[in-house]
Amino acid sequence: MALSPMLVFVVLYLLTSIIAGDFYKVPITVAFMLSSAYAIAMSGGLSMAKRIEHYSRGAATANLMLMLWIFVLAGAFANTAKDMGAVDATVTMALHLLPDNMLLPGLFVIACFISFSIGTSVGTIAALSPIAMGLAQQTGADMALLVAVVVGGSFFGDNLSFISDTTIAATSTQHCKLNDKFRVNLYIVLPAALIIFVTYFFLGMSLNAPSSTGEVHYMKFLPYLIVLVLAILGMNIMAVLMAGLFLTGVVGMLDGSFGFYEWLGSMGRGISNMGELIIITMMAGGMLEIIRVNGGIDYLIAKLTRRVHGKRGAELSIAALVSLTDICTANNTVSILAVGGISKEIGDRYGIDNRKCASILDTFSCVIQGLLPYGAQVLMAAGLVQLNPVEIVPFLYYPMVLGLVALLSILFRYPKKYS
Repeated sequence: MALSPMLVFVVLYLLTSIIAGDFYKVPITVAFMLSSAYAIAMSGGLSMAKRIEHYSRGAATANLMLMLWIFVLAGAFANTAKDMGAVDATVTMALHLLPDNMLLPGLFVIACFISFSIGTSVGTIAALSPIAMGLAQQTGADMALLVAVVVGGSFFGDNLSFISDTTIAATSTQHCKLNDKFRVNLYIVLPAALIIFVTYFFLGMSLNAPSSTGEVHYMKFLPYLIVLVLAILGMNIMAVLMAGLFLTGVVGMLDGSFGFYEWLGSMGRGISNMGELIIITMMAGGMLEIIRVNGGIDYLIAKLTRRVHGKRGAELSIAALVSLTDICTANNTVSILAVGGISKEIGDRYGIDNRKCASILDTFSCVIQGLLPYGAQVLMAAGLVQLNPVEIVPFLYYPMVLGLVALLSILFRYPKKYS
């Protein structure tokens, strides 16, 4: 019974979406609101005021609030950078640097580079899918393959970037630093990326890159570069984002992309864009606190780990938990937020390194999200190039290989330093 709010959420969101034939027909905020109301209502033995107090405490823990402040700054930075022209400048610069006869691996590297810089798979897909379509038309290459290259590369950055919401959610729920989790992820992500790079090299040897890419505005890439360098150096992520935000204003006003008030307006729109994610995060935290108070988390951990006798089994159970949740919600950030607390409990019980646990959560949620034909990323890519999402899925080599490498890293206790 303690776990039933999770079941109510899955039924409300997954079942109704299947019936409607559209996974975006039912707002996820409404599904969380109704399941939260149910969680409060079914929590017996306590007064209504006490139940709401438990819910509110879960929705406003110090760790969760820190995550929300980071979301606010990340939203403001991402939007001001986009409005200043940083995304377009990054795409143009990457295409300018693309060598001849390296179309597929080059496009993959561009997608990896841009997604790592801007911290969003959706933004990368929106920027590069039209380019992939144009390249396919110019070269006669398979449209689905080129779009899948972009989608795969976009998850490279979604999984690694310091300003990605999945990275922020994974590190916040596991109480570790972003740059520490980044180091763990590199051991898993780089082998997968190198395998795919070589694969695309042989698949695209007969294709040629476009000769004209337009003028490159290097200054507009500067905010992304500064954020990247400062984050790798270990600077506090909120200070990093503030520095990046300030720089978007300076560069944008110097080159005439926007004025002072337009910069402030862009910040406001970026913060507003994070509103749904902030609400989801708070409601998920409140609902999970009610589940915890009623003993649901202890029960779930006991069931998940009843045949677990060590770290390997515990890590596999965390990977399975976040993967199943992502299949149900079609949202990798939400899936991390939903099971982050439970994963932390499992990790603590079996002595899993917090950094490895955060890496598992982020990696497996991105792997599943990258393969879902009803996920936002594949749906957006398919819509932009007018393809059926199912046509793209067989070519999504990067999520497939990343999933395999991540699974092997658990089975063979790799990397040793964090295992």
